[in-house]
Amino acid sequence: MFKDLDPLLHSQLRLAIMSLLIAVKEAEFAFLKEKTGATAGNLSVQISKLAEANYILVTKSFRDNYPLTTCKITSEGVTAFEKYVENIRGYLGPK
Repeated sequence: MFKDLDPLLHSQLRLAIMSLLIAVKEAEFAFLKEKTGATAGNLSVQISKLAEANYILVTKSFRDNYPLTTCKITSEGVTAFEKYVENIRGYLGPK
C-alpha cells in the first residue's frame, strides 16, 4: 500500500532546502538562495514554514553589521526527511 507523503516536504523548494540541509547540516540563507535558485522572498516564506514545523532552526545574527540568517536541520527534520524518502521509495516499487 502507498503511504502518505508529508505535504510540507512535498513542495519542490522545501524539499530542496531539506535536501541541502541533510547534506551540510547548517547553511546560511545566501547559500540556500544560490543553490535553490529561489527568490529571497519565496525562500524566506518556505524557510518559515519549515521552522514552524520544527524541521529546521533559524538563527538571525549579524556579521560585519549585515544581517545573517542561518538554518540548521533539527533531529525532527532529519526524521521527517528520512521517512519521506522511505515513503517515496514505496511509490517506485521493488528493485
